[in-house]
Amino acid sequence: MRRPRHAPAALLLPVAMLLAACSGTSAAGTSVGGSGGRVDGQGSLTLNVGDQKGGSEAVLRAAGQLDGLPYKIRWSTFTSGPPLLEAVNAGAVDVGGVGNTPPVFAAGAGSKISVVAATRGTAAGEAILVPNGSPLKAPRDLKGRSVAVAQGSSAHYQLIASLEKAGLGLKDVEVKYLQPADALAAFTSGKVDAWAVWDPYTSQVLRGKKGRVLTDGDGVVNGLGFQVAAPGALRDKKKSAAVADYLRRLRTAQEWVYRHPRAWAKVWAKDTGLPYGVALDAVKRTNGTRIPVAVDKNVVSSEQEIADTFAGLELIPRRVDFGDFVDTRFNGDLPPSTSEPRTYREES
Repeated sequence: MRRPRHAPAALLLPVAMLLAACSGTSAAGTSVGGSGGRVDGQGSLTLNVGDQKGGSEAVLRAAGQLDGLPYKIRWSTFTSGPPLLEAVNAGAVDVGGVGNTPPVFAAGAGSKISVVAATRGTAAGEAILVPNGSPLKAPRDLKGRSVAVAQGSSAHYQLIASLEKAGLGLKDVEVKYLQPADALAAFTSGKVDAWAVWDPYTSQVLRGKKGRVLTDGDGVVNGLGFQVAAPGALRDKKKSAAVADYLRRLRTAQEWVYRHPRAWAKVWAKDTGLPYGVALDAVKRTNGTRIPVAVDKNVVSSEQEIADTFAGLELIPRRVDFGDFVDTRFNGDLPPSTSEPRTYREES
């Protein structure tokens, strides 16, 4: 897809519908199942992996980490994190990648899940956007204004946290719960005053010159993403060993992304239909900054804060102890979750 100088909303919409949280920060309830069934590798053991468009499979393949697999991987593609975690809960998926908020909602629903790996990146792509001509200059100016956001998404929490930092609450704004495709249409047509969203949507709007950043998530949200496994798979010694190998390959692939950001942007654009410029912007701002970190007490504490916030707003049915949904056996010698994300590295 060639990148126009001024991309109209009509061109952005199909990409938005295709990309339900490519970055791993997923909206709740956008799908009820997975698709695909592609198989890689060889051997008698099959690891069932849940993925999102332009996600783990794409980066592993680009980095050559699907070569020489001693087990089979059966891929299933989901449009967002919550339905992927439904499949993990049902035992249909052994492991899969999601953002920082879907595990909180799954835990609140009493799902059988175990967070087994984490990455941390900058949160600059988590943004509250306003149209270019908007009079709003700071988050406090959102009082009395309408804001589009996907309910239960990481952007939902970022909106709450940004408002709180400005001395406001959700009751002070008119929240419009819209999934990204509908939110983009509402935003570009002037039906909402602001949009809380994540990359690559942030990069789409900025690259298309349809808006500007009012505030972003740096210093407000934790920038975490997770691999989540089915406890039943972890109790199986052979599958647990395959999960460990799979996580090592993902870490190697993430390092490849950091060393080859432009190459990854090309792969990501091809796999998702994103314009290359948008993909590269998202890599610079968000995707290429991620580092593997330990699932440690700081992860639990940070996610507990999110869980308590949503429980307090009665957006999840009960208070949960997030530590009950964590398995630290795969941490190894990974750095602590408080380690600073990387900055974009220009490819040599």
